[in-house]
Amino acid sequence: MKTIKQVWDWFEHRLELRDSIWPVMRHPVPAALAKPVGWMYVFGSMTLTLLMLQIVTGVCLAMIYQPTAADAYASLEYLNYEAPFGWLLRAIHYWSATGMVVMLMVHMTQVFLMGAFKYPRELTWIVGVGLLTTTLVLAFTGQVLRYDGDSYWGVSVAVSAAGRVPFAGPSIVHLILGGEYIGSETLSRFFTLHVFILPGLLIGLLVVHLYLVVKRGISEPPTPGQPVDKATYGEEYEKLLEKGIPFFPHALYRDGVACAVAVLIVVGLAVIFGPKGPGEIPDPTLIHAEPRPDWYFLPVFAMAALSPPSMETFLMLGLPVIGILALVAVPFVAGSGERSARRRPVAVLVVLVTFVTLLILGWYGATSPWSPDMEAWSSTPVPAGIVEKLSPLELQGAVVFQNKCCRNCHALEGAGGKRGPDLTEVGIRMNPEAMVRQVVQGGGNMPAYAQQMNSAEVTALVAFLVKLRPAGIPPAAVPSAAAESLVAAPAETP
Repeated sequence: MKTIKQVWDWFEHRLELRDSIWPVMRHPVPAALAKPVGWMYVFGSMTLTLLMLQIVTGVCLAMIYQPTAADAYASLEYLNYEAPFGWLLRAIHYWSATGMVVMLMVHMTQVFLMGAFKYPRELTWIVGVGLLTTTLVLAFTGQVLRYDGDSYWGVSVAVSAAGRVPFAGPSIVHLILGGEYIGSETLSRFFTLHVFILPGLLIGLLVVHLYLVVKRGISEPPTPGQPVDKATYGEEYEKLLEKGIPFFPHALYRDGVACAVAVLIVVGLAVIFGPKGPGEIPDPTLIHAEPRPDWYFLPVFAMAALSPPSMETFLMLGLPVIGILALVAVPFVAGSGERSARRRPVAVLVVLVTFVTLLILGWYGATSPWSPDMEAWSSTPVPAGIVEKLSPLELQGAVVFQNKCCRNCHALEGAGGKRGPDLTEVGIRMNPEAMVRQVVQGGGNMPAYAQQMNSAEVTALVAFLVKLRPAGIPPAAVPSAAAESLVAAPAETP
């Protein structure tokens, strides 16, 4: 014991931890937190604990995971089936991510209903919105790193959304993909985002958030009939803290119990259900592909399905921005007044409508049938009237058109998939050069097929598509400015 004390004294003399950390641990909080209502204040600590679990398991996984198109899938299979406890690490990482999203949403809902975003804690709420946004982006990049069918189509949809940004769209797409199509450069960039940039941003926001929590104090449980008055709240809160309790140990032990329960639940789910994926190999020509995002993105997934094509750009670009701005605006619109949910029926209604809507959209996104006609490739041959006019090279292109599952999304003379445009007369809308570029590089909602077709197949396919035009009409000389995409990615809607 003497040796331990000497070591502690050595560090204490140099770091002065007692003078810096101890006051923070002992800072006063409202005495009401020692009552049962104090359990309503543990969700933030549970979220932080799950983030720490993510960091620990993520570091271990990064030692084995290989962010290349050739090796990513195999490295996950190795973790699942060969690496000692690799499956458990992946499972804990996935379920802690799920738990973190859940706890963060619960925490923000609790803060909203208890009016803890009001004066003087507006900035604390705004930083919390930043933490929520960063966490969701982190979750999306983690899904991409699985590099299975869901991952592939998820990137396709993200690229489709980014490509619609006015003026800068193509440059953003190239920046995301690291080239003209989804491949090793894409994975490398998402790996960097997921492992370095986003965690760094998240930790930075978290430090600011915790600093504000300590400096501005933990809000007292709301009482009906005691509104927040900016002119007097500061003085009233100081008087409240005079009768308060120290955070350690009176309030911290509840956080400790709640965090321990969260870790046990995550580990239990990991052991029982195992890791998530990887699913099907990432290949846009797989005829049985039915990709869906992780559960927290299912409402957006379903919303895109319910909307007409004219609304897709707004939903992809405008709605997320509006949602974030609405959250940021909350403390400025309702920064004072009643905090109790009993006196704020509009706030309660907003929460109920939001969660009911998310649940309905999530259910729809999880259970609805996949919109492209996934049987068109086999049950609907190229119409005989088209085949009779084809040369040998064009016939070969028709075979490629069938075998590469273009019929999943596209119709010929009205028969076939409905997600993409009917290609019966595509030869008068796009010239051969534009068709080659569209097939190889992708664009709009279409994935790049550079890795799924060789040059001979592309040449034959384009020859076939050029032939698809009314008799007597010459092929397009230049691509129309309003030309439709040749192939639309089925990942955008269920």
